[in-house]
Amino acid sequence: MQLLNISELKQVDKFCQLQSTLRDRWQSIDGSAKSDVDILVIPSLSIDQRELKKIEGCEHYEERLLFALIRLWNPRNRLIYVTSVPLHPSIIDYYLQLLPGIPFSHARNRLMLLSTYDASLKPLSQKILERPRLLNRIRQALRVDKSFMICYNSTDLEAELSLKLGVPLYAAAPDLQTWGTKSGSRQIFAESGVPHPDGSQLVWNHQDLAIAAAKLWERQPTLKRMVVKLNEGVSGEGNALLDLRTINNLAPPNGSHTQRVAAISDRFSHLSFQASQETWENFSSRILELGAIVEAFVEGEIKRSPSVQGRITPLGEVEILSTHDQILGGPDDQIYLGCRFPADESYRLQLQELGLKIGEKLAEKGALERYGVDFITVEQEDGTWDIQAIEINLRKGGTTHPFMTLKLLTNGRYDLETGLFCSQQGRPKYYIATDNLQKEKYHGLLPNDLMDIIAHHRLHFDTGTETGTVFHLMGCLSQFGKLGLTSIGDSPEQAEAIYHKVITVLDEENLQCDQDFSSFSEHTFPMSWDGNSC
Repeated sequence: MQLLNISELKQVDKFCQLQSTLRDRWQSIDGSAKSDVDILVIPSLSIDQRELKKIEGCEHYEERLLFALIRLWNPRNRLIYVTSVPLHPSIIDYYLQLLPGIPFSHARNRLMLLSTYDASLKPLSQKILERPRLLNRIRQALRVDKSFMICYNSTDLEAELSLKLGVPLYAAAPDLQTWGTKSGSRQIFAESGVPHPDGSQLVWNHQDLAIAAAKLWERQPTLKRMVVKLNEGVSGEGNALLDLRTINNLAPPNGSHTQRVAAISDRFSHLSFQASQETWENFSSRILELGAIVEAFVEGEIKRSPSVQGRITPLGEVEILSTHDQILGGPDDQIYLGCRFPADESYRLQLQELGLKIGEKLAEKGALERYGVDFITVEQEDGTWDIQAIEINLRKGGTTHPFMTLKLLTNGRYDLETGLFCSQQGRPKYYIATDNLQKEKYHGLLPNDLMDIIAHHRLHFDTGTETGTVFHLMGCLSQFGKLGLTSIGDSPEQAEAIYHKVITVLDEENLQCDQDFSSFSEHTFPMSWDGNSC
């Protein structure tokens, strides 16, 4: 463990003192009707940029925290949202029009949008720190004694930004982020008594990784596959599968430990990577930087990937916020694509109990704000579900913005006894959400085009019925053909139907546009470019 020098220790102490002021202003932060706060949103994806580049359209993921604009429903709240490049005005207008009972102009006057005008692949927080005049502008715009800062994830960059602005960061301190790594998660699971797959401790080279994998195989001779995980990864992109069936002749007790280590080491170059462009050469170099673990792959005919979300308040209280069934894709179903809320009733209450244990252990460590826990569930012959915890996320993940959008739009509540979310009218609400609705045919659609389609087909969220679709990641659409959405209904079936209607409409609109343009071209350009008849 690297020791901090005196100067660094003083900075850590100042950060902790500043963060402790959150306790005094918690009632306002929590979004009560009397809330009167300035919310600074820094949606910086302060993670390894090489891992981030594997996600198509990652430069637009700063839009995922735009659900925070809904906090402007309170007429005293003010919000500053900073991005790397300016947001399209239609996107901002779209979110502000969702506010129930608040005039658009009133909300817009309480929103300040700032940009670094820097599209480079550096974390947004770093870009802000490199611009003293921008920092000063943010500082002058904030009522410091009524302000707090939220982010996607917390690193030294966000801590430095918090200190320079004198605004407390509502997130786990950077030195606690270790509990959100793959190895840190396993330690928390063990200390909490939460079931999790057998695996290794953190190693820093592929030779030690092969030894750890051999030892795991020897503990579990019937294993068919293992998962090799970089200690830090995003949406499953740092995972790879090691298939032991190709060297089954060395399954314990056959062969020797040395033979197994050598055979596993040879198989590393044939790992099944979740990112299509990944190679063993690059992956192994990342092990030297980030470390890695190896873990037993959970097999099963009927297998699901649920998650539980919670938060730890500045008062040290642990709350369960939601459960989801994740929608996974990729070569081996390891990549996060979307989610359904809530998780299946067969196991969602168990998820809550396990999530609470993990949250309490994280609170003991000093963690704060959002945490999410991913699980694998396998149905047993007697109809019960075997539940294994996989990893902890100490950041606002893919399940954060759909649920917070639902909560802020309906002002409803999550019921721990049933695991359901009910609106103020007492109606249970369900949704299906994705960050990855992506099709080649969507390329070229501008935000304004999407608004036209939404309005014409009435796809927007209806505040009266509290059903419909809320869109996000609209900045990804034109260049990457990629869009995010949350489809909300009064039943799982209705949410699913709304979701599929959106896809059908987008597909049909695109087809109709192509046909219209083709017809227009035929009638408008009867001559070839050289002036001869076509």
